[in-house]
Amino acid sequence: MTRLSVVVPVLDDAEHLAVLLRLLAAQTRPADQLVVVDNGCTDGSADLARAAGAVVVREEIRGIPAAAARGYDTADGDIVVRCDADTRPPADWLERIARRFEREARLDALTGPGTFYDLPRWWGAPAAVLYALGYFVGAGSGIAAWPLWGSNMAFRRGLWERVGPHIARDRNDVHDDLDFSCRMGPETAVRFDPRLRVGVAGRMFHNRAAAARRLTLAVGTLRLNWAASGPGDRWVERVRRT
Repeated sequence: MTRLSVVVPVLDDAEHLAVLLRLLAAQTRPADQLVVVDNGCTDGSADLARAAGAVVVREEIRGIPAAAARGYDTADGDIVVRCDADTRPPADWLERIARRFEREARLDALTGPGTFYDLPRWWGAPAAVLYALGYFVGAGSGIAAWPLWGSNMAFRRGLWERVGPHIARDRNDVHDDLDFSCRMGPETAVRFDPRLRVGVAGRMFHNRAAAARRLTLAVGTLRLNWAASGPGDRWVERVRRT
């Protein structure tokens, strides 16, 4: 049976984490290992995670890139599943992930979209569509692949063993999930499943500064990786391998 490790980086997000832990405990296919990365919490998040049976590891370098990488290093499952403290997965989320990887032996990584549960109804649906288009289509076009989304993604441990040494884990000016995606290479089989949907907090839509920071990080991550291989070269290599 495929062993699943769920990795959650967290920094002072106890309220959201408590909800996530309850939802993970109610999965139709439970995780075999839950790794919560304490990135310097002072609000009891780490204690909540321990009480839920999680393996809690501390990452002293502040920032999601370092925290997520520490979690992946710790995970011992065949499949590493990543979400954030504010992710709200449906009850069959892990079951869907496990089934997809068990069915497709050549699948390396899987991701899906999200809905924003804390935005007004009139704005939540359009915001989800705009975000999906910007990230999965826009950023995906720039790297010639489906980009993994940190709130809802899974990959084989062997992929991390291959790519992990090359990611920018000690930088705070990159999107960790997009950087990981950029460095996977055209030989990596990544799939986007529109039915693998989770709820997330729409924090980037709460104010212009948050949205601007997200956009700046995305552009900076792409530029960092384009220095080694631009979008044109990536598409040529992608087409060559099809």
